[in-house]
Amino acid sequence: MTAVTKQQIDTLVKVQQIEIETGKLKAYLEKVPDRISKLEGELEAFIRRVEGDEAEIEKLNKQYRTLEADVQLNLAKVQKSQEKLRSVKTNKEYQSSLKEIDDINAINSDLEDEMLVLLEKIETAETAIKNRKQHYDAIVDDTNHEKESIKREAEQREETLVDLEKKRLGIAAELDEGLLQIFKQVKAKQGNLVAIAAVKDAVCQGCNMNIPPQVYNELQRCDRLEYCPSCFRIIYWENQEERSE
Repeated sequence: MTAVTKQQIDTLVKVQQIEIETGKLKAYLEKVPDRISKLEGELEAFIRRVEGDEAEIEKLNKQYRTLEADVQLNLAKVQKSQEKLRSVKTNKEYQSSLKEIDDINAINSDLEDEMLVLLEKIETAETAIKNRKQHYDAIVDDTNHEKESIKREAEQREETLVDLEKKRLGIAAELDEGLLQIFKQVKAKQGNLVAIAAVKDAVCQGCNMNIPPQVYNELQRCDRLEYCPSCFRIIYWENQEERSE
């Protein structure tokens, strides 16, 4: 059984507390690129929607111009047919020309109805894109502000992380190398989570299981390493009287 002092146990606890803090900082920093990418992706998606609206408007305008050209072409045909009426010689030719004019006018009427529908669609699309563009500057500013805020926070946490690493190395240097290796091995077996846990009222705070009376009694002497028989973490007695002082 490895002999230790209460001071060494306290030092191990300090090392673990720092490692828990550094773990949280690293977890935060690992998410920073994804958070920034998400913001940039949302802005790009907004820009694509604006571009999509513009493309839709251009498509609708093109359809409208095509219909408008067809209407003008048909009007020219009507004018030509009307001129033809002046030179017809038989009633049959006259009726045929009238029917031709009526047919063309009917076609134009349908085309004009389609043009009205297109105008409504164009108006709706233009309103949508106008609203998006009105919010564009605000969205860009908000996105850039949020990105800068995330980066500033990340820089601050990186500085804190460096300070904690230095502090951990300084504290760990006070420990016997063999004891530090045991701590690292236990931590690795715990999935790099908590390696040392307090025991309160004979209960391991790492796994909430009871500690056998004999082990608990030995633990209070603080003169050797003890392990939880359930989770196999290093355990130490947390003196409530000392904590309350």
